[in-house]
Amino acid sequence: MGIGIGLLRGDGPFFIRPVMIYSLDLKTAFFVLGGVLLGGGLAIGAGGGAAARWMERFPRSKGWGAAILGAVALWAWLLISKIDLGEFSGWRSRLLVIIPVMAVLGLFFVEEFLAVRALGMLVLLGAKPLLEAAWMQPEQSRLVLVSVTYLGITLSLFWIGMPYTLRDQIHWFTRGGAGRLRALAGGLAGAGALLLTLGLTLHR
Repeated sequence: MGIGIGLLRGDGPFFIRPVMIYSLDLKTAFFVLGGVLLGGGLAIGAGGGAAARWMERFPRSKGWGAAILGAVALWAWLLISKIDLGEFSGWRSRLLVIIPVMAVLGLFFVEEFLAVRALGMLVLLGAKPLLEAAWMQPEQSRLVLVSVTYLGITLSLFWIGMPYTLRDQIHWFTRGGAGRLRALAGGLAGAGALLLTLGLTLHR
């Protein structure tokens, strides 16, 4: 299945519909994103000081940077190997070589905040199937999923381009008293629980 932009004629003028790549349905999308947010919130809330210390180490963690960058490179490689590149199909074999080479070069030459940049890339890759799952669905609850996803996209763009912003965001929560960390944990867990509830009540 390809990637790109298709033009379809409806009753009115032409409108744009993206060609779908993934087969994720809306209910599963609610469960996936809700589970990630709920799990993250519960982990931060239960971890307390230990979770705060881990969060502060994360932006400069070489181990996490390498692990997440590896996942991003594998995801991108599999994506390029299967999707329809249209007029760029002749570049497929080159891109399949460029992706792992760039990942390896990133490990050695982009050590500063590598974990943050890689996390931003992972969020961008993950946003695509979530938005596809909500595309043209009649349920109004999809707007909650879309809003949370676009918030993640916005944050990830800053994390990739200005990775120190995640460090500063973490410090604001971890060095401003226990109340801020509890608020972060509660916000993530609450958003996750809401998404899971919407998934469970879908089509009812």
